[in-house]
Amino acid sequence: MRDSSCDKLNEMRLVATNLNMPFNADEAALKLLLSSHIRLAPDAISEMRIIRHSLDARDKADIRSIYSVSFELSNENARRVALLDLKNVGKLPERTKRCPECGNEPQNATIAVIGLGPAGLFAAYELAKLGYHVTVIERGKPISERKADVDAFFEKGLLNAHSNIMYGEGGAGTFSDGKLTTRIKDPRAEDVLETLIKFGADESIGIEAKPHIGTDVLSEVVLNMRKALEDMGVDIRFNSCMTDFDSANGRITSVTINGSEKIPCCAVILAIGQAARDTYRLLISKGIELIQKPFAVGVRIEHPQDFINRSQYGKFAGHPRLGAAEYRLTGKSGERGVYTFCMCPGGVVVASSSDAGQVVTNGMSYHARNGINANSAIIVQVNPVDFGDDPLSGIVFQEKLENAAFRLGGGDYSAPAMRVGDFLAHKKPERFGGITPTYRPNVVPRDIRRCLPPVISKGIEDGIRAFSRQIKNFDMYDAVLTAVESRSSAPVRIVRDEGGEATRMKGLYPVGEGAGYAGGIVSAAVDGIRAAERIIARFKPQK
Repeated sequence: MRDSSCDKLNEMRLVATNLNMPFNADEAALKLLLSSHIRLAPDAISEMRIIRHSLDARDKADIRSIYSVSFELSNENARRVALLDLKNVGKLPERTKRCPECGNEPQNATIAVIGLGPAGLFAAYELAKLGYHVTVIERGKPISERKADVDAFFEKGLLNAHSNIMYGEGGAGTFSDGKLTTRIKDPRAEDVLETLIKFGADESIGIEAKPHIGTDVLSEVVLNMRKALEDMGVDIRFNSCMTDFDSANGRITSVTINGSEKIPCCAVILAIGQAARDTYRLLISKGIELIQKPFAVGVRIEHPQDFINRSQYGKFAGHPRLGAAEYRLTGKSGERGVYTFCMCPGGVVVASSSDAGQVVTNGMSYHARNGINANSAIIVQVNPVDFGDDPLSGIVFQEKLENAAFRLGGGDYSAPAMRVGDFLAHKKPERFGGITPTYRPNVVPRDIRRCLPPVISKGIEDGIRAFSRQIKNFDMYDAVLTAVESRSSAPVRIVRDEGGEATRMKGLYPVGEGAGYAGGIVSAAVDGIRAAERIIARFKPQK
């Protein structure tokens, strides 16, 4: 009898890209398409697997699914295919697994990870896998308790300044659409997706060109990862805020939590998230170098999701294979860029305040994306010239906007909102129309220009008009604008050197969105992994 392992030695794994067919075609036809393309019988192809899928909806009358597949051929058939010199078929590159080498310096104290958002979570996981002693310090609560606090805020306007959409297990991304798209070209991004799948995410996120998890699934994934960390011996401290730190000879030596407990450490991964304004101020007071960074502010806009579906998919809108449609639009207002950001299909606008006297909006979707409204931020670029020279002046600028929105909404965390038609006509809003705002705890009809600088109001107006040339009727009268979207990205950057350490403090590794080096779940996670690898290269695990 022939040994099947011998057959494997005579096979070659290949990849074919840019195979396209109608989006509603049966995927079983994909093998026939591939066989036709490489001019071999279907039974010559084995182990075919979809490795990437995207949609091309530029022609709404002929929406296409675009596939990349890996497959196996006998060496003889692979040679025949090679002679065809097909541009989109080649040998599947072998993926190199990262195996960081541990350093020689003994780990004489814990590695402190400040923050349990994506950057902190993945940094801790990377270290724990190799046996390092890690202590995670998270000012917020575990996910279940955090959800209860968020629900109380949504339902009753009761804000917990330590446990909310911005603070707590999983970070701000846990209450979002859970988008996993990233523009970075780092192989660690694939590792991040594989880890998320390992802990409960759908395998489709490793295939889809625009993967998303949804807040409901992401919450479970985060919980599963945290339990794994605890099983690996990671000490996780919830309700613990870093309030100070000590150093010696220019190197961090300990962190203080809640103003009293001092924890000696050999390194600190600072994954604080962009809402930790008190920590930014602490860093400045301790001489850490922070610089200003351009960012963008604006409002949230809501349309009916079925309108967005029709605008993107035409007669195929509502087809179960297409799901809820997305958009990404850009424009200009003078020299300023205006663009949509963090579009949430079938989602809701959520209250993202993290301190008293603020109204902050963001967007969130569940995995099914089956809500009646679509929402997105419309944001206008701002630069240091708009808010001052101090490293923290961008934060002050954000706070002024958030406080103004709070006052305009009535001082009870109701958000000021108005119809697009009233906004464009400069009319005083008196009611909402056919689109019901989704922000909770409440919205009130107010002229949102009263809480925005004129240049931002002008940018939003110019943006809406530009976007209406890209999506017809984007400026529909009853679409809703809710203020204020102020935290699209951090307004500061914690400066670090080529080794990833803070320029003025050895052993301190600023990472993620809060440090100004990432722009989403995956890029933040990758940044956290890189910091962990740098620490691994220096220390050997504590036994």
